[in-house]
Amino acid sequence: MAVQIHRKEAIGMDKVVEEFIKSMKLSAGLNTQRVFAAWDACSGAGPFTIKRFYRGGKLYITLKSSVIRNQLYFQKDALIEKMNAFLSEDTLFTADNRTVGFIQELILK
Repeated sequence: MAVQIHRKEAIGMDKVVEEFIKSMKLSAGLNTQRVFAAWDACSGAGPFTIKRFYRGGKLYITLKSSVIRNQLYFQKDALIEKMNAFLSEDTLFTADNRTVGFIQELILK
């Protein structure tokens, strides 16, 4: 007796990875890591960053240099726009996640 195999529509790897991330509930943690990567890429202050914390749209950054903190303080709005643009282009960032989404506020310590 021969078994018939029916062909299914091919799914791209990008969709498979996206579905895997959603099914395993990894998107919140992955989004947080992508936010931290956006900070490093857009601010240039990654080597001077001591602590990072992200919750509720607020990114808390502790810097070890007060001079750099003061320079970045005046660029907060531009940095938020730049980081959100970085995140919107990131294929691993899930924009529709309820718990971890785009950056709304930057708090420098």
